[in-house]
Amino acid sequence: MNDGRFIEVPYRMLPPETLEALLEVFVTRQGYDTTDTGDGMRGWVGELRKQLDRGDLLIAHDLQTETTEVMTLAQWRAFGRDLADDEEEG
Repeated sequence: MNDGRFIEVPYRMLPPETLEALLEVFVTRQGYDTTDTGDGMRGWVGELRKQLDRGDLLIAHDLQTETTEVMTLAQWRAFGRDLADDEEEG
């Protein structure tokens, strides 16, 4: 995707502590209220794991910036489309 700038990282290949840290950053970045689940951050991380299983979320690594993050499928598609548009113009 996007001339090889981004790669999807299979989340099952990540060490559990790395995956948990990525999911916690996603919860924080998205501004989720960690009191909503009754289990705090752990509840949100569990919910996000289910979304990974369903394919609603994915782990993306940006080879250019060397960052890895959780994205929704919609974010992945929108970002890729926006980036492709920028590349065509430039």
